[in-house]
Amino acid sequence: VQLQASGGGLAQTGDSLRLSCATSGFMFSLYSMGWFRQAPGKEREFLATISPGGARTTYADVVKGRFTISRDNTKKMVYLQMDSLKFEDTAVYYCAATPESQQLTQQKSYDHWGQGTLVTVSS
Repeated sequence: VQLQASGGGLAQTGDSLRLSCATSGFMFSLYSMGWFRQAPGKEREFLATISPGGARTTYADVVKGRFTISRDNTKKMVYLQMDSLKFEDTAVYYCAATPESQQLTQQKSYDHWGQGTLVTVSS
């Protein structure tokens, strides 16, 4: 099983970035996918999750209305579109996969994790 997050980098306040997560080694279309992040000195936090078919999404309040999670089951990819970036969005961003359909905001629900991609937002 592999998850490879990419698309991070340096952005300015107000900019947009799109993170991608390429996956392999599991039945992607049967898994819920999530994005989490860990800022310096803080615990990893939930950002967004999407159901296997893509019909249901859930967002943390801190990113609701600014970030959009999506997926392409034919490409086995999940994305996180990040708009109106803020300085406090600076963090390492992780994608994760789970066959579960409940408690998707909880890290413990996820079986597989990517290595993370760093997003730095300058003010």
